[in-house]
Amino acid sequence: MVFEVIGSPSPDRQAQVAKLAELGFTWADLETEEYWIDQIVLMERTSYDELIHAAQWLWRVFDKAVRYVIGSRTLYRQLSIPEVLWDGLDRLQPNEAGFISRYARFDFTVNQDGRIKLLELNADTPTGYVEAAIATPWLCGSKGIESPNHAMKDLVRAAWEIEAPDYAACTAYGDHIEDTGTIDALVAHSGRQMTCVDTLDLWIDEGVVKVGKEHIITKMFALYPKEWMGVDDGGEAFAYAIEEQFIQLFNPLHAVILQSKGLQALIWGLHEGNDAIYTADEHKAIASYMLPTYTEPLLTRDYVSKSMFGREGGSVELYDANGDIEVKDEAGFDTSVFFERVYQQRADLPELSFAQGKKHLLTGLFVLNGTPCGLLGRAGGMITGNTSQFVAIGVKAP
Repeated sequence: MVFEVIGSPSPDRQAQVAKLAELGFTWADLETEEYWIDQIVLMERTSYDELIHAAQWLWRVFDKAVRYVIGSRTLYRQLSIPEVLWDGLDRLQPNEAGFISRYARFDFTVNQDGRIKLLELNADTPTGYVEAAIATPWLCGSKGIESPNHAMKDLVRAAWEIEAPDYAACTAYGDHIEDTGTIDALVAHSGRQMTCVDTLDLWIDEGVVKVGKEHIITKMFALYPKEWMGVDDGGEAFAYAIEEQFIQLFNPLHAVILQSKGLQALIWGLHEGNDAIYTADEHKAIASYMLPTYTEPLLTRDYVSKSMFGREGGSVELYDANGDIEVKDEAGFDTSVFFERVYQQRADLPELSFAQGKKHLLTGLFVLNGTPCGLLGRAGGMITGNTSQFVAIGVKAP
């Protein structure tokens, strides 16, 4: 078996929660809900090594796909990218190969037989950084288990030495506990002197982005989904500021192409056509680690339907062997009211037994500054939504 659940919950959970809060993970408990599962998932080393291998190849595959898309408004439309971003995508120069996004996370299903399949790529504003970079190493270390996540903070520092943002922002900074904690951890690990702000406090004066009356922002990391510039009030003005280079935003604008789940359908189509954009090894990686994905409902059974820009499970629908809907996410916001859907062959999450009962495990793997590093475990239902819980994943010793 690839995964094994070890340990038992501490009889003094509050002491553990308090220690995690001291480290920067302040939402282990959310009011009366236990977000953190006080056990460890142990992963076979050979499967972890293969997961890194898969991520390295898929990162190249996705990078090539983005460059294939840039400049094609037909493809922008197919990927459900808001039209307000098109001029910026055309005019701005993407980062060099491998660095279109310097802060991303793959989400995989890895079954107990070791089969690895990619579910999606969160390449714009992934959360879970504090859980992976701070909580997981400490939790694993307390049990004498190896965590491969220690390098995450160094990779963030290396990324921001290059991008050099002066501001970091999220919506409801100081109030939204998870996003605020994520921003604070990233800033701390960057080693930079930065100012943290609420995106709702920003305003734009003829393309110039400001906070307060006098402070002009020219370089900013924002935990703000770029696709919402096509929906939010002020989104068009913000897109104009980026397009005209009054501000550099990190992740850069082209990360929105990576973020679209429609890109997986594009990649699968290029693979089915044996397109020369990909090498034989890259085609092999697509066949091995990706799932058939389409922008039209071509699959008739055992498939998943989800919004191209859905997050936290919102909009996900699972269909069974008869083509009937089996499970639908009811907790998250269904973003398919704004964005088109994709249809992906179904690959279920493995079910593990915890002290709290049986739960399905999603295996996240961060890609920081172009390097796959940092396991994130999420446990919950068949669909990983915003009611899922965090569980630390460690790796068995050689």
